[in-house]
Amino acid sequence: MGKAQKYVLLGDATYPLQDWILKPYQEDENLTQRQLQFNYRLKRAHSVIENAFLRLKARWQILLKCDDCSLELLPTLILACCILHNVCEAHDNPFNEEWLEGTEPTELPKPCQPAPAAMEDGRAEQVRELMCQYFESCGEG
Repeated sequence: MGKAQKYVLLGDATYPLQDWILKPYQEDENLTQRQLQFNYRLKRAHSVIENAFLRLKARWQILLKCDDCSLELLPTLILACCILHNVCEAHDNPFNEEWLEGTEPTELPKPCQPAPAAMEDGRAEQVRELMCQYFESCGEG
């Protein structure tokens, strides 16, 4: 869209809108078709991420019991699992769907109530609007 953007994290409605947290528009009858399309695409992207983490935990089940390692080690452990996953894929060692049987999707803790409006960043609406325009320009999908 002609404007450089930095990376953003995907959040849900309970998180405050920030220029680094992309969240859906509040669901109500006033949403435009464009905003509904944005929410749909954000939800799809979020489900892809959840599925990727589920598969990562299924392949590398040490990630299911990370409570027995130090917090300082955790980012390195996750990165190592991601790298090993890519090595396996590159060498035609495909993911075995049976591994998913012992892995349940876990609900990560998140706020129960939406963040107060005072926590939202006014500039972040510009980022969300830009992404909304981008999704609209990409067509259906």
